[in-house]
Amino acid sequence: MDVSRDVEEHMGGAGGGPPPDAAGWADAVGARHGRADAGARIVCLVPSITELLFDLGVGDRLVGRTGFCIHPRDRVRALPKLGGTKDVKLDALRGLAPTHVIVNIDENRRDTVEDISRFVPNVIVTHPCAPEDNLALYALLGGIFDCEAAATSLSVSLQTALAEAAELRAALVPERVLYLIWREPWMTVSSATYIAAMLAAVGWESMPRAPEPRYPVVDWEDASMADVARVFLSSEPYRFGPAHVGEVGALASRPAMLIDGEMCSWYGSRAIAGVRYLTALRRRLAKG
Repeated sequence: MDVSRDVEEHMGGAGGGPPPDAAGWADAVGARHGRADAGARIVCLVPSITELLFDLGVGDRLVGRTGFCIHPRDRVRALPKLGGTKDVKLDALRGLAPTHVIVNIDENRRDTVEDISRFVPNVIVTHPCAPEDNLALYALLGGIFDCEAAATSLSVSLQTALAEAAELRAALVPERVLYLIWREPWMTVSSATYIAAMLAAVGWESMPRAPEPRYPVVDWEDASMADVARVFLSSEPYRFGPAHVGEVGALASRPAMLIDGEMCSWYGSRAIAGVRYLTALRRRLAKG
């Protein structure tokens, strides 16, 4: 597989990024953005994309973040916190005079984004739904913030990781899993989530199969539970720990184990490490 060629085609040529034109680069809702100048002031309201901006080499343009934007820890510490992803402090954001604010369809409230768009000239909307969608995300931000080389490098790494995952997936029998995100009530993820797509990359089918609701309450007596081979307890948003493993194992009558939630749910540059992490975990568990 010629990963470099695939990436060049996806990014719009050897120069990276989608081909720029007079209208610029289109975000997840079709809004087009031109090239930002060197003095851009960026506020990011998406934790994993804050990390991505540093990996693209433009972290020095960030002027604000949410309290959940915690990576890279040594770099974000000095940035002002603007509340959470769902309760952004708009007055504080306005005071930073950003030229660009990055938001996400799932992470941020629509009414908040609409309010921000009234006083920020460039609101960039993102919405990766599967690991391969990060290629377009790299291209979008790489084009807008003039860091195509870094974006292309990330894309090559992700394509390589996805190719390795696909090779492993083809060699193993598919396995159905339950991925827990909450306790009291017990909650999981639907097949329509980014997490489910990440698990699917290595041949794990997240149960239940239904796309809605996106975060259903678990019915331990449901017939579909009979198909579950193992249960994962995510480290976020609920902080599952070793004490919960036995409890869940008894409820599900299946093997249960902790799993790194950031590796499964954070898109952006973290998707590269995430796919590698899941590939290694799938391989290890397959060996018994």
